[in-house]
Amino acid sequence: MTLTWNKCQGDVWCSLNDVDLSHSHFDGMEGVYVIWYGGQNPAVVRIGQGNIRDRLQSHRNDPNIQRYAHLDIFVTWASVVDSERDGVEAFLAQQLQPLVGDRFPQRRPMSVNLPW
Repeated sequence: MTLTWNKCQGDVWCSLNDVDLSHSHFDGMEGVYVIWYGGQNPAVVRIGQGNIRDRLQSHRNDPNIQRYAHLDIFVTWASVVDSERDGVEAFLAQQLQPLVGDRFPQRRPMSVNLPW
């Protein structure tokens, strides 16, 4: 499956803590997301799924995520129908090995394109 990974205006990666979650783009947006930091030693911090606005708002208040804020944490998301989210999340977790989150769907991974 080919996902369309979202970026912010200007075709740049969105800062988790600065992206405008009140924007109408997020109205009803459901899918998967990837939170990461770049730099010399980049790493994926968290992978998840659900209502994108709600989940990202929650992660802005999560100390396990925010401990990486000094490294400029970014986020991207893609719309995925509910019936395929578990498989997509399982694949992303398997491929990207996030630092936070230890429970991922026990579903057969569904191969998708990575954000970068």
